[in-house]
Amino acid sequence: MAPWSSPLTQWCNNLRRRKPAPLSVVPIGLACVTSFLILFYVSLTFDSCFFHLTKIHVDPHPSPVVVVQHQLNNTINANDEDHPIVNNAQPSSVLPELTQLTSPSKGSTESKHHKKKYEDEVYHDKEIFYQNYKEMKTSLKIYIYPHNKNDPFANALLPTNDYYQPSGNYASEAYFKNVLFKSHFITNDPSEADLFFLPFSIANLRHDHRVGVRGLPDFIFNYMTNITQNYPYWNRTGGADHFYAACHSIGKLAMEKVDQVKSNAIQVICSSSYFLTNYYAHKDVSLPQIWPRHEEPLDLASTSKRKKLAFYAGTAISPLRKAVVKTWENDSSISVHGGRLKTPYSEHLLGCKYCLHIKGFEVNTARIGDAFYYGCVPVILADYYDLPFMDILNWKSFSVVITSSDIPNLKIILQSISPKKYSILQANVLKARKHFKWNDSPLDFDAFYMVMYELWLRKTSIRVLS
Repeated sequence: MAPWSSPLTQWCNNLRRRKPAPLSVVPIGLACVTSFLILFYVSLTFDSCFFHLTKIHVDPHPSPVVVVQHQLNNTINANDEDHPIVNNAQPSSVLPELTQLTSPSKGSTESKHHKKKYEDEVYHDKEIFYQNYKEMKTSLKIYIYPHNKNDPFANALLPTNDYYQPSGNYASEAYFKNVLFKSHFITNDPSEADLFFLPFSIANLRHDHRVGVRGLPDFIFNYMTNITQNYPYWNRTGGADHFYAACHSIGKLAMEKVDQVKSNAIQVICSSSYFLTNYYAHKDVSLPQIWPRHEEPLDLASTSKRKKLAFYAGTAISPLRKAVVKTWENDSSISVHGGRLKTPYSEHLLGCKYCLHIKGFEVNTARIGDAFYYGCVPVILADYYDLPFMDILNWKSFSVVITSSDIPNLKIILQSISPKKYSILQANVLKARKHFKWNDSPLDFDAFYMVMYELWLRKTSIRVLS
């Protein structure tokens, strides 16, 4: 007999003689019955569950553009420039569309089709944009803090005279201010105003010998002290329904002593980098920086004349620009110049398929506006940049957005874009072109009205304090 058999036999005999605790067999019996029923149910339903799981097509990465695209199915033809504003756009149910996408026979194909069609649309949703645009034009009211012509700083607080034509890199600030003062949005009754405009001009103050760059923070501090002490409107919202416009990057320096303006007011600024502490993408507005040009170039849509792949010219004042110039200045198909050109700038913009926007000290330059003006597809190379009108326009449909790490692969990226895709990009540039133009008297959907629409979007989220 094995040495361990005797203790085992004794343990078994003791177990047989042991009496179970009173009622202990009841829960044990119930547990056994429940387990048996569960196993029995699983055995009956397993085949059915497995069959359905194998038949249903599940997209592991569902795309939100499906919902957006369903709203775009019956939108206005983007080529129809004269189509009237949609008056009664109704939201449509997305359930039928989503049901179709789960079909194993055509779901994958339709999903790709919808995504591709969306990427080629200039607007995120043209129908909704047109409907809201009409409401904005009829309802938005702006109150401008009053100043008279005898004010010692009237040059910076009032619009320029009718004989002055804004020019240069920072003309957007003057254009916006001049047109706003003459627009139908202005109300003299602050009680009906949706927003309040702080009309100081950063560009003018920096050239005023009484203020200059160093004196800007003190001037703005004194101005805002006057506004908050003599008017009740700022204190209703902490300044959330106030805005100012500035195109020069010096504007962030001007707000150094007025944290409430920087944090609460809507900043309509060209220097729209959310990498910096002075810009808040959820409340501020990216003002397009546009160098005014008034003679319409010819053959914008001609691709046969665009012999070069890409173009850039500008002073290499930032590490990013230096890297681009160093990498591509000797390339035969990418025309890169680290300084001023000896030949007309317009010839290069008309002779290249892609035009590079590369940040300097700040992300804002007029090169994006130049690209639109000359029908060149913009290549955005500026990390952390809030592009103008991003709430409205689908930038992927008319531009190429890359990061600083893509500089060595720039040529490969651009050459990999098919001729068909490039034609779509360039055609959409011409469609979006009207949004990047200033006019002395505003025209529908031009830069002024687009900025006003962005302001209208933000005013709806402002809560007036009692």
